[in-house]
Amino acid sequence: MYDQEIIGTLYREYWRCMIAKDAEGLRRMMAEDYCLVHMTGVRQSAEVFLQGLLDGTFNYYSAEHDRIDVQVSGDTATLVGRSRVVAAVYGGRKSAWRLQGDFNLRREQGVWKLTSSRASVY
Repeated sequence: MYDQEIIGTLYREYWRCMIAKDAEGLRRMMAEDYCLVHMTGVRQSAEVFLQGLLDGTFNYYSAEHDRIDVQVSGDTATLVGRSRVVAAVYGGRKSAWRLQGDFNLRREQGVWKLTSSRASVY
């Protein structure tokens, strides 16, 4: 159960960093090849996404976690997180979203790193 707890904590820290616009904190969590797929289907590298976070394209205000499910298989894992998020993105107004994040992770030198995520609503 130890890895599941670490990965669950990583998910909560991911949202803390998103809200704080802590790009360095997020970079530390992401593998070099990290890729995000937005609800719209747009694919972004970590650097492109982080630039959008820093320039105000993506603004996150709060996240309350309803469910965090983790499956570990050796040095890879999946996480499905369901969170109620308040955000304003792409110039839209501040709204509440029920966001599901489907994450893939890989253990690199003993540390869990996010390799990809796909956002959807639930």
